[in-house]
Amino acid sequence: MLSGGTNSWRRTSCLEVNVEFEAYSISDTDYDGIKKLLQQLFLKAPVNTAELTDLLIQQSHIGSVIKQTDVSEGSDDDVDVDEDEIFGFISLLNLTERKGTQCAEQIKEWILSCCDQSGEKSLVEQLDKLLRDTARPVGFLLSERFINVPPQIALPMHQQLQKELVEAHKTNKPCGKCYFYLLISKTFVEAGKHSSRKKRSNQKTDGLTFANAEEEFFYEKAVLKFSYSVQDESDTCLGGRWSFDDVPMKPLRTVMLIPADKMSEIMDKLKEHLSL
Repeated sequence: MLSGGTNSWRRTSCLEVNVEFEAYSISDTDYDGIKKLLQQLFLKAPVNTAELTDLLIQQSHIGSVIKQTDVSEGSDDDVDVDEDEIFGFISLLNLTERKGTQCAEQIKEWILSCCDQSGEKSLVEQLDKLLRDTARPVGFLLSERFINVPPQIALPMHQQLQKELVEAHKTNKPCGKCYFYLLISKTFVEAGKHSSRKKRSNQKTDGLTFANAEEEFFYEKAVLKFSYSVQDESDTCLGGRWSFDDVPMKPLRTVMLIPADKMSEIMDKLKEHLSL
């Protein structure tokens, strides 16, 4: 178990129960859970999620998974606990270091293709140049969890990852050196409207609603960003028809590139808004 103790959250489904989560280092037993969460992000994208999962597991010095703690004897909560079930994870894949691996190349090609299809033509050349620049490594930041896990858990997860990345850099281990962080967020926009930074320049989030609420703060610091629709792709992990306050929402994926030197400011924002 990672340091920092146990964080307790309340999860609501058909019945309201108290559920406690703990963060653990990633291990082989987490393969199925991580792959399932990656598929929730990538949907039908041509990315080898099996290879990506293997690479994340091989990086034993980087990343954490969220698991439910054992329910103590005598507890009134009738909750079945699967020790191997994961509710979320955080990790990073250095796309520059992993150049040549199938999943890293697929991720880069897919992102460039989505950027082109999104209509942000001016960004394609800029993004392609950044992804090819070996002097300024790009780390693919992955922070995925199920929708019913509260955002407060993101703070200790991101803090732990940053500590691990600093240590990896000091010891010259993989993933330690990143100039940019690439993040893909599950986002939504009101149906019938389009996210446009030009039209919504007065709004920090460009009219987007973030499935992982804390990723709004990453978006604010991004130097490159674009969104594309995934409305025609089946999202069986999340399921249902999305709406907020009875307003139909169109599902998107939002890609952003954040300078590594902005992470301390983002962590301060997370502390301000997510601390219990």
